[in-house]
Amino acid sequence: MPRRASLRVVGAAMLGSLLGACSTPKLPAPPGSPPRWSGRFSLTIQSEPVERWSAGFDLQGSATEGELEIHSPLGQRVALLQWTPQQAELQQGGQRTVRRSLDELTSELSGGWALPVAALFDWLRGRPSPVGGWEADLSLQPEGRVVARRLHPLPAAELRLVFEP
Repeated sequence: MPRRASLRVVGAAMLGSLLGACSTPKLPAPPGSPPRWSGRFSLTIQSEPVERWSAGFDLQGSATEGELEIHSPLGQRVALLQWTPQQAELQQGGQRTVRRSLDELTSELSGGWALPVAALFDWLRGRPSPVGGWEADLSLQPEGRVVARRLHPLPAAELRLVFEP
């Protein structure tokens, strides 16, 4: 599989893992530690053919500095995305990809549009966070569910998150 296609699959799988059908129990965080969420995600891209991914996730930190770990349905780590104000890095298997920003890296992974990783921190807290092209339905956030839809650019996409609130 060409490197670009591999990065796109990982990016979609990462986003898809954030939105799944069941959640993983969250361990209590030590006082003063960064916020942390665990759960599952699914991503559906209305391309031709339709693309679908789902996986587990652990997200911690903030929009400016954090970490997103993606797990297979069996709990094995598939990818690790880490970012700071200076750079973003993806580790997948023995490969490492580094870019100047989280948006630059996720745009490359998803085929040209940035994944809303930074907005996830607000959405998981139940706070609206405007992201170009995306609309988030936070009505079920208190029950540990968030649905976000990307309306533009096309193709449309839907991200579903299930997590421990």
